[in-house]
Amino acid sequence: MGNELKCMVSFGEQKSEGKALLETSEILFRGGFRLKIPFSTIKSAKAVDGELRLQTAERLAVFHLGATAEKWCDKILHPKTRIEKLGVKPGARVSLLGEFEPEFLRELTGLTKSVNKSKVASDSEWIFFAADAKQDLLAALPKIAKAIHGAAALWIVYPKGQKQITENDVLAAGRKTGLKDVKVVGFSATHTALKFVIPLPKR
Repeated sequence: MGNELKCMVSFGEQKSEGKALLETSEILFRGGFRLKIPFSTIKSAKAVDGELRLQTAERLAVFHLGATAEKWCDKILHPKTRIEKLGVKPGARVSLLGEFEPEFLRELTGLTKSVNKSKVASDSEWIFFAADAKQDLLAALPKIAKAIHGAAALWIVYPKGQKQITENDVLAAGRKTGLKDVKVVGFSATHTALKFVIPLPKR
């Protein structure tokens, strides 16, 4: 989930008002025409007089953002890593439930040696639960929720754009166990992560 702003955008001969969205790895525009510009395809990014100027392989895209232009430009040039977006700090105590891609496991073990797999350690600060289907989520979540203590956070990682499990399924299941959803991030090209915590009055 990124930033969102109404603005004017020009792309070659095209010009339109609409809504620009700055996501974690791409910038989108929906107006009289549509744009989807992955950060990896941007040749150069500059903020000049309130304009965000992105040179793509095709042509120059100009987003008229005003005071926000510099902030967006900085985020495009220096995107946060996945671990930074998830908030995990060096030395953190982490528990993993379910199957995760090898790259994520490497990122975690490079940050902390305290990684518990297959069950929630009692002193966990961060819990990651990979849910591939709604039935897996509903079967496991009540037990996981009971194992969360204090300010510990639970990230539920699930596939994007799949019918067997949707964002609404994850939100409803988390809330049903008494947890509060506080953040959503793009976990990977194929998965989304939703963060849940115990509400403050119940800690």
